[in-house]
Amino acid sequence: MAKTSGSDTQSRRRSGNPARIHGTIAHDLGVAIVSGQYLPGEILPNEIDFSERLKVSRSAYREAVRILSAKGLVESRPKTGTRVTDERNWNLLDPDVLAWYFAGEPDPKLAHGLFELRLIVEPAAAALAAERRKPSHLTIMREALMEMERCGLDNEDGRNADRAFHDAVLEATGNMPLMSLASTIGAGVRLTTVYKARKDELPRDPMPDHWKVFDAIAAGGPEEARAAMTELVSAALRDTARALERGEKTATV
Repeated sequence: MAKTSGSDTQSRRRSGNPARIHGTIAHDLGVAIVSGQYLPGEILPNEIDFSERLKVSRSAYREAVRILSAKGLVESRPKTGTRVTDERNWNLLDPDVLAWYFAGEPDPKLAHGLFELRLIVEPAAAALAAERRKPSHLTIMREALMEMERCGLDNEDGRNADRAFHDAVLEATGNMPLMSLASTIGAGVRLTTVYKARKDELPRDPMPDHWKVFDAIAAGGPEEARAAMTELVSAALRDTARALERGEKTATV
């Protein structure tokens, strides 16, 4: 399989902040790894060859490798180089790793697994939020939904509002471990929405489902909130499954 050429890295280095080049290198290598261009057990190019090919500093490459290592994608050992780790070691809850998966055609198993996680976490969170929410939480949720209605989900402002709503639900639980999942849940919400938009899969109006969740939380009905959030996430899963199927068909043409 052809390796990443690095042309995108070079062009973005020329147009971006040089101090951030290690992030660009980490992104490009991360995408290459999760897409299978570099397989588990494979050794990445050494820092001298890589730096010369992309015309970047060796320190930038080393920093990029440290980022990948912290996320579990690679491990570096003296004399043997930097090796891609087994997928079981990858931090799939990391928003960057999820974004790298969704940069191309994501693995359907990962996408479905992400929704399974949401179906485990978010309905339970909605039920707790219905019992524990404060007026300030309801204000944030309401304003987020109004912004979603105003902007739609085909632009960044609308998607940020969508994430703010889901973040507020987790925040309203008052449960710190649940709240710590906000970045993962938020990334999942955003990335699947962006992916569906790439496949022209946003004809369904998601707002009624969101307002049902809000109304149930505002009314203090935990079981109603649980059911409403289950339906919201399930509907998003059905939409994403159709988009994934369309992507698979396109890839085989």
